[in-house]
Amino acid sequence: QVQLVESGGGLVQAGGSLRLSCAVSGRIFSINAMNWFRQAPGKQRELVAQSISGGTSKYADSVKGRFTISRHSEHSVSLQMNSLKPEDTAVYYCAANSISGRTDWGQGTQVTVSS
Repeated sequence: QVQLVESGGGLVQAGGSLRLSCAVSGRIFSINAMNWFRQAPGKQRELVAQSISGGTSKYADSVKGRFTISRHSEHSVSLQMNSLKPEDTAVYYCAANSISGRTDWGQGTQVTVSS
């Protein structure tokens, strides 16, 4: 099992930036991808960014060119969010995919973008 703790959420004006961090512990050797998801009120949880072991990164079309996922070490992943929009408001979750097929989740951190 992998344990994940997010931090860095908050309130920011449109056009501003935030950096979310995810502290990773536990069976880190089993991880083959790290992800950031988000869920806005009344909407389904969606994949925002993914970093696959080996270096490939993928992004939702809505955040391409504005968000960057980085894996700083086996124990640290971040999501740099620039040019934030009100529609980016959501709870953001860090998630780890393991080679077993299991996905572990953090508790989430709130991001609110005011217009």
